[in-house]
Amino acid sequence: MEEVFRYRSSSPEETERIGERLSASLKEGDLVALIGELGGGKTRFVRGLAKGLGSKGFVKSPSFTIVNVYEGGRLPLYHIDLYRIGRASEFESAGLDELIYGHGVSAIEWADKAPELLGECRTTVSFSYAGEFEREIEIRVKGAGKV
Repeated sequence: MEEVFRYRSSSPEETERIGERLSASLKEGDLVALIGELGGGKTRFVRGLAKGLGSKGFVKSPSFTIVNVYEGGRLPLYHIDLYRIGRASEFESAGLDELIYGHGVSAIEWADKAPELLGECRTTVSFSYAGEFEREIEIRVKGAGKV
């Protein structure tokens, strides 16, 4: 069973609030796939996840570091960016599988670059432009969920 939730965001702050709301339903080991174009709101959404989990630190895009870890909340948050990852073998050689299957929540930007990983994500969040300042955010949750 899969549930689908759709939102329209007209500001970065609203996108963060949607992420914060989702964080309440996340549990240890959850993988959250984030899919969308550059500037679509993925990192702002992760800021909301971090806030909702009580994570410490300022959330920024991990495009160059590939992964940022935020701790201090009810669960660690692993913010992973696959934009620079070209193949599944690079994903594994970077050691990302150890984090993803760890004790926290993994939010994975550009998760569609690792199709084999998408099937393991309980939650998939897709971002699309709905105008110059608006985004449509679709959240798909496998199994029973509440967003």
